[in-house]
Amino acid sequence: MRPNDGGWTRRGALGAAAGLLAAPRLARAAFPDRPVRLIVPYGGGGQTDIVSRLTAEAMAQRLGQPVLVDNRPGGAGNLAAELLARSPADGYTMSVATMGTNSGLNALLYRSVGYDWERDFAPIGMFCSTACVLLVHTSIPGRDLPELLDWIRANPGRFTFASAGVGAITHLAMELLGSRLGLEMVHVPYRQSTQAMTDLLSGRVHSRCLGLPEGDTVRSVASIRPMAVTTTQRSPLWPGVPAMAETVPDYEASSYFGLSVPARTPPEVVARLNGALQAALQDERVRAAYARVGADPAEPHAPEWFGARARADAAKWSPLIRALKLTAE
Repeated sequence: MRPNDGGWTRRGALGAAAGLLAAPRLARAAFPDRPVRLIVPYGGGGQTDIVSRLTAEAMAQRLGQPVLVDNRPGGAGNLAAELLARSPADGYTMSVATMGTNSGLNALLYRSVGYDWERDFAPIGMFCSTACVLLVHTSIPGRDLPELLDWIRANPGRFTFASAGVGAITHLAMELLGSRLGLEMVHVPYRQSTQAMTDLLSGRVHSRCLGLPEGDTVRSVASIRPMAVTTTQRSPLWPGVPAMAETVPDYEASSYFGLSVPARTPPEVVARLNGALQAALQDERVRAAYARVGADPAEPHAPEWFGARARADAAKWSPLIRALKLTAE
């Protein structure tokens, strides 16, 4: 009966081998079986941190595992992107993806970055976008945007605008306006938002683009006039304030927030994370929470859609950065 014993042994060996081959698939199918880390590229308390934590909580409920926020500010998101690029491609480390890191703008603005935005990341999905409101000191004539633009044209090089720094959306939004209309304006970058606000309120700087929630803090200040929001449609957060596109056709300047994982993350893991994000975005309570902090919730989409959005933003902003020869420190 030894031949039978040998046959059984061979079948047992083949079965064991098949089990070993199937084990990684079973492990991936069980994803996630432990907490997931979400790297946030900015410090705590700001709008990016708030929307990121909302997203982490909503996804955790759908993944059945905690999504732990890890704030890693530095280099306009470059530090977080470098951490993600060096992380295992297993889905247990995600990062909040922004235009700077995932549309390649930082790669143009900074002398060197420790990642390749086209090679090192795989998109999960976009969860919201944010726009700005243009505020102007009342020392500058103009009751509305068309009148303001007429004054800037008539006074080349005199109009100043503050920003959060070279390459920030608050900077690029104004440079896009100037490029579209041939305006000569003076950029005044600030390291500290409080100083920029102080100078705006006193008229030392004439204008500033602000994220909608931050602008809300000076909504009723008599020396400040809101001119437009940097979107194609008016914002319900600023009723009565026109969209920039009403005066400058097709003008739009907003930032996106999404999720990325290291490249080569298994497709089934990417799909699982995307499914949790899509389910969260279909929850009206989640969407309302974004809106309360001035963010426009994204519609649920596949990872490929978010990848296309990131590339579209690269195509939109990169030529402007190159033409102006912008560099950041």
